[in-house]
Amino acid sequence: MESILVLTHTDESGLTKASLEAVTAGQQLATRLGASLAIGVVGAASALNAVAATGAKFFAVSGEAFQQPRYATDAAAFTALAQAAQATILLAPHSSRVARVAAGVAHRLGGVVDTHITALAGEATVEAGRWFYRQRVEAVLSRAQRPWLLLLDAGTNMPFSGASAAATVEQVAVEAPAARTTVTGIRAPQQDQQTIRPDAKLLFVAGAGWTKKQPDGQIHTDDAGKIILGFLSAAKASLGSSKSLVDQGGEGNSVLPFLTHMNQIGQTGATPRHAKGLSTCCHGEEPHVVGWRFISDRRAISLDANCGWTRGKADVVYIADAFQVMTKVNELLSK
Repeated sequence: MESILVLTHTDESGLTKASLEAVTAGQQLATRLGASLAIGVVGAASALNAVAATGAKFFAVSGEAFQQPRYATDAAAFTALAQAAQATILLAPHSSRVARVAAGVAHRLGGVVDTHITALAGEATVEAGRWFYRQRVEAVLSRAQRPWLLLLDAGTNMPFSGASAAATVEQVAVEAPAARTTVTGIRAPQQDQQTIRPDAKLLFVAGAGWTKKQPDGQIHTDDAGKIILGFLSAAKASLGSSKSLVDQGGEGNSVLPFLTHMNQIGQTGATPRHAKGLSTCCHGEEPHVVGWRFISDRRAISLDANCGWTRGKADVVYIADAFQVMTKVNELLSK
């Protein structure tokens, strides 16, 4: 019989959202397989109070040495949790902290790891689904080797929500390995300077039309940048881009200075999982639209009534000038 361990970690507010999503996946899988469920955390044991309603067995590795992400301490902590729980299936969020040590943990346990899991199925055994070839090919994986560590993509499960209670936690003693890395602080851009927001409800995509000649025969890149950044700030949206707009920087054309290849959506870019998406000045060609696979509510603004969005790729298409529409939207949001 399988036994399931959900590996989690904390941030300044408690269990991370991705960790809570992994707890939901673990609870559902344990119910379906009739397997035992355990939850382990690297961080404050009190964080497990938020998932006490699962009725799982709880383990924790705590201490000052394990508060900050680093390979040596995280690998030792996650390995110790897996050994203490003696689980055959290990589920964990595909966060940067876990992804960095996943292969090393699986090797220490004599197991195997698979990443970017988007679905868990199967009644008698575990069947893990994931996408290959830039989300164009979906595969279902099953393995006989145990333990099997599965890293779950964020946004594929609902975060666990239950009554908080005092959890009975078994502390797992781990001798912190010698660390060569010292965390002295965190330097991050201000929230209003960030354009990529994975937890945002709306994805705003800018196409190459923003940097093309407008009806007056001029290019208004500066105005475009102000309009886009104004909307992102007011709506707390995440910014995406088409490949053609991102590539313009290398071709010597007028560009939006805040765009990088990290913003690119599509076959050679990202596949975000926002609830809604709004495309502007983009033709909606297939290599780009494939990146919208997990966005259910799609809308587009385009002057081309025959663009790809109007051919069944969007729920609503506004045939209008994006400059005028988004300027008016920003005015309404500012009130």
